Amino acid sequence: MTDTPILDTVETPADLRKLDAASLPKLAHELRMFMIDSVSKTGGHLSSSLGAVELAIAIHRVFNTPDDRLIWDVGHQAYAHKILTGRKHEMHTLRQLNGLSGFPKRYESEYDSFGTAHSSTSISAALGMAIAAQLEGKKDRWHIAVIGDGALTGGMAIEALNDAGVYEKGCKLLIIVNDNDCSISPPAGALSNHLARIVSSRGYNHARQVSKRVIGTLPVLLDIAKRVERQAINFVSPPSAIFANFDLNYYGPVDGHDINGLIDLMTNLKNLDRPCVLHVVTTKGHGYEPAEMDPTAYHGVGTFDPLLGLPVKKPAPPTYTEIFGKWLCDTAARDEHLYAITPAMREGSGLVEFARRFPERYRDVAIAEQHAVTYAAGLACENVKPVVAIYSTFLQRALDQVIHDVALQNLPVMFAVDRGGLVGADGATHHGVFDIAELRSIPNMCVMTPSNENECRLMLNTAYEMNSPAAVRYPRGRGSLVEVTADTETIPVGVAKVLREGKRIAYLGFGSMVEVLRKVAENTNGTLVDMRFVKPIDRDMIKTMAETHDLIVCAEEGCLQGGACSAVLEVLADEGLAKPVMRFGIPDRFIDQGTQSELLESVGLTAEAIEKAVRARLVAL
Repeated sequence: MTDTPILDTVETPADLRKLDAASLPKLAHELRMFMIDSVSKTGGHLSSSLGAVELAIAIHRVFNTPDDRLIWDVGHQAYAHKILTGRKHEMHTLRQLNGLSGFPKRYESEYDSFGTAHSSTSISAALGMAIAAQLEGKKDRWHIAVIGDGALTGGMAIEALNDAGVYEKGCKLLIIVNDNDCSISPPAGALSNHLARIVSSRGYNHARQVSKRVIGTLPVLLDIAKRVERQAINFVSPPSAIFANFDLNYYGPVDGHDINGLIDLMTNLKNLDRPCVLHVVTTKGHGYEPAEMDPTAYHGVGTFDPLLGLPVKKPAPPTYTEIFGKWLCDTAARDEHLYAITPAMREGSGLVEFARRFPERYRDVAIAEQHAVTYAAGLACENVKPVVAIYSTFLQRALDQVIHDVALQNLPVMFAVDRGGLVGADGATHHGVFDIAELRSIPNMCVMTPSNENECRLMLNTAYEMNSPAAVRYPRGRGSLVEVTADTETIPVGVAKVLREGKRIAYLGFGSMVEVLRKVAENTNGTLVDMRFVKPIDRDMIKTMAETHDLIVCAEEGCLQGGACSAVLEVLADEGLAKPVMRFGIPDRFIDQGTQSELLESVGLTAEAIEKAVRARLVAL
């Protein structure tokens, strides 16, 4: 463990504000070393947080948090913030069961003004808080939204910028664009920093407001002046164009690792009285060479040795994501109409090889899930075969587009829904537990839940061949590690499969729960059915099981309200079959972080828990 004498004196931002300016670079170094050591033991989002160390220090130094509200968009870069706000001694529990969340959470700290984890929400929330402060007469409160350059590709962020530009005097909103990929533009050196300090100064902005009042009585002159001002600012700093067009004051780009420069600039901005944008340029992984060299690999890491870096991956059976990636490439090689789309999740969704081999049929639309779905709908209208690769938790951001633009028009868009079920350490914001209930309620939609890797390949084939909307929903990680023998075969739509014949109890499993129920069925001599399809559900199979068994047991790794087990109950009700039914799934609450196995145990989705409950129920029959 690295010595951290300065960091050890900082328990809250109030302590940080007592330090002399000369000690702050040393504090930043100690904070980085502490973060590397801590995350190496727990895993987490490292490279983005390393890049935002000086930024976190500067914000908490200048602004009166928690009274001033601070929101970290997504939250991947918020570990320094957590450490500086009283959670340093709990960092060893990061992303662990009953430990600190990997993202900002309102229930966790008063310094977490807004819960984040999905992208592009910070500006909207901060603007809402700023207007609420005006309404309550809290004129001195500032509202800071820290948003990465990638998150600005999300349409919601643009909508918020459009609204923020309407407000002027009294709306204390600071939008900090953390440009950690140099995707907007690199800083223009010392001159750029100097100019940013000038235009953020009190004197400059006082003169600016006076001139607006003088010419404000002449609308034509005011319009001309605004256009001249935008052109002048854009000449100095071209990235400001988008913000100037929203009538937002823009400052930057500036070096996000110049801690005292950031403090000086933010101190100037704090004297303003209207929404403004500060553009800082940082380096992902800053201060840790392995993360700087490969920020993508260190974006979300498991445990590792800080001296050696990430461990070399050992050969292992393919994950569901890898099964999908191989299927995609194999199918594209046979069918030139296949076109793959992802909303900024190329690596996570298994599209790296496809993007390399078929670049003309691949599109990363950035963090724009709604656009991804409607873009796919447009392709489908013109005889292209779109495949949207998307995490379950992000698909819910585009539910209206799935309904209105795809299903309503019955377009053959295929959804490869990854991370269905409990995903582990990322917690409540990333669990994919609502997709089954959401998708099965949509007309024209087919929903499939593979129980193993070979079934996944079969269902991908089946969904692709359908001439209507279809979703294949698979979990994170590996399944039962069966050999994948399927090539181009398909399966009958809406037909379940009996895996084991038994007596008294019929176990109906969906997706990952089939293998969990297998052990229970064997121990209780029950019948096991792989339901395969949530929609269309195999009504004949359910009816047969109800007529020939005393008890029906359903299990899914999704929410019980409106999910696959509810579909079984609906069939029984429609058929007038009064049969005892036990349902196992995700209860009606949000599930926090932990390992997948810990979380499954916590909600009773283990073979042991299900068997115990079933045996107790049999006694009562």
